[in-house]
Amino acid sequence: MQVNIHEAKTHFSRLLARVKEGEEVIIARAGVPVARMIPVTDRPARRVPGSARGWLTVAPDFEEPLPESILEAFEG
Repeated sequence: MQVNIHEAKTHFSRLLARVKEGEEVIIARAGVPVARMIPVTDRPARRVPGSARGWLTVAPDFEEPLPESILEAFEG
């Protein structure tokens, strides 16, 4: 649902009730969206350092200088 700023100020409590029920409300100025009201959700579980271990590998030459051809492509 999209409302203009005046309507949002006038009916703020009603809009909050709709957001609480899971609806997203877009607030617009002159028809251009400027803000979005969304329900607050529980924070995701804390990230655990090292939990992605084994999901990716780093090439042995990762820290070696890049080949000249690639450096030239970056530098122009």
